[in-house]
Amino acid sequence: MTKIRKAVSIAEIMKTNFKDIPFTGEWQNLLGRPQMSACWIIWGQSFNGKTSFSLQLAKELTKYGKVLYNSMEEGIRKSMKEALVRNHMQEVKDSFHLVSETMENLEIRLNRRKQADIIFIDSLQYSDVNKAYYKKLKAKFPKKLFIWISHAEGKQPKGRFADFVRYDCDVKIRVEGYKAFCMSRLSGNTNSEYTIWHLGADEYWGTKL
Repeated sequence: MTKIRKAVSIAEIMKTNFKDIPFTGEWQNLLGRPQMSACWIIWGQSFNGKTSFSLQLAKELTKYGKVLYNSMEEGIRKSMKEALVRNHMQEVKDSFHLVSETMENLEIRLNRRKQADIIFIDSLQYSDVNKAYYKKLKAKFPKKLFIWISHAEGKQPKGRFADFVRYDCDVKIRVEGYKAFCMSRLSGNTNSEYTIWHLGADEYWGTKL
């Protein structure tokens, strides 16, 4: 028999303290102060700055917790090394770690003590995760922040499952033309955008005018 949980009163909710991320500057402008334990999604077409943005965000997030980046799709390859160098990730080498492993092995890792607080999964399509596993992962690790990186189809995440994740996530970030656009009510600015690479963005958006 399924146990029905007690309803939560308004007074109880008002007393609850949620751990948030105290972003400042351009990151606060883009993302506001979102909750630390949740799911986010980043999506965009190839060669638009998605990996660089994800690494820049990961670097910023090391100020607030340990970060693990699961490079399932690209793996530990020369191109990833170059992206790490380009984004100066060696500056946060003690708080940022890179792996390339299955979701099952990642789950085993996260069950150990003193593991990462923030986990990037690159990519959603390569992970072979379904709705049931996604929900199970959230329930099993309620204090962790999972950031899913997705391929795009047009201006939306690619595939029905990716679209489900987009609706479920607290923070939704679209990358295009070396800029990131946050589509979240938590954002500090309704017109928020973040420039990943200024020269590339100027060239891309200049041709769009």
